[in-house]
Amino acid sequence: MRGAEQGPLLWEARTGSLGRDELRRFAMRLRREVAGGREFHCLVTGDARLRELNRRFLGKDWATDVLSFPAGHGAALGELAISIDRAREQAREQGHTVGTEVKILMLHGLLHLLGMDHEKDRGEMARAERGWREKLALPAGLIERADEGC
Repeated sequence: MRGAEQGPLLWEARTGSLGRDELRRFAMRLRREVAGGREFHCLVTGDARLRELNRRFLGKDWATDVLSFPAGHGAALGELAISIDRAREQAREQGHTVGTEVKILMLHGLLHLLGMDHEKDRGEMARAERGWREKLALPAGLIERADEGC
């Protein structure tokens, strides 16, 4: 992967006016508060890269907004990949900033790294995500949007 690393974030796409320092601080807060100090890294890239990763690792030939890659062992939780292109589109649809959408995607992906799976659990991840979004002052998340048919 190429890009300029800033703490837990790796930038591989042009982000325009996106507040990189604010997102780095947010990622560090997630590391402290949500991940219990466990390390994770997040690649911010474009649709083409997310499509490539989704195809290679999950056999799905389309771009998605966030992918989680658990480490499986050791102190680190794993890695996330976020599409800035999907984040821009979803932010526009939801009426908030791209930075807010990246934060929502980062939280969602981190919960997956922590072993949660909203497709298989009985609402555990949805409840956890809702609780963390309230603490972090974030709007509706991905699970709620899916439940509403978005």
